Amino acid sequence: MNCYFSLIKFFLFVPWIWDNFLALLYKKCFKSCGCNVYLRPSKSDFKGLSNISIGDNVSIPKGSTFYSTEANLIIKNNVVFGPKPTIITGDHRIDVIGTPIIHSLNKLSTNDQDVVIEEDVWIGANVVILKGVTIGRGSVVAAGATVTKSCAPYSIIGGVPTKLIKYRFTIDQILEHESLCYSPSQRYTRKYLESTRHGESTLPYQRP
Repeated sequence: MNCYFSLIKFFLFVPWIWDNFLALLYKKCFKSCGCNVYLRPSKSDFKGLSNISIGDNVSIPKGSTFYSTEANLIIKNNVVFGPKPTIITGDHRIDVIGTPIIHSLNKLSTNDQDVVIEEDVWIGANVVILKGVTIGRGSVVAAGATVTKSCAPYSIIGGVPTKLIKYRFTIDQILEHESLCYSPSQRYTRKYLESTRHGESTLPYQRP
């Protein structure tokens, strides 16, 4: 039995070595890539590498599909993905009369839009994130969700399409959390956090 376990470990180790080598190449091809970034490119599908920016301490699992051929995909620090995430920053034109969708190559500016995943975000298993979305700092996206709209900082969202389930923290708790995790220049203000919860902030949600 120990012999079989050893064989299993060996055959798992070989693709792991290959993936680590490929990961070095992919990171050089990204628009930018921080430290301590984990990815499994041989088991994933990345398109538009030069449009992808990744911060520090990001975990991207095997089975990931990231398509960012004509818009930017920005993943900031301390982001963790569950299994098989899909991020697509563009879509096809469907408004051209007399032309099949597959041949409608002249896109509008609205067909491809940046996707931004802010710091300290957890993306659950089998989540789909579509063009033009900003996932606010500290948010959680429930497994199986389809994200078509931006969400405020520290949201917990889920569903198809996603809806707000609740917030991770009260505003007082967010301010305490941010005081421990971020420098003064990076912290959200109470006024800004209150505005996001009342829908007053302009989307996508950005640091003021």
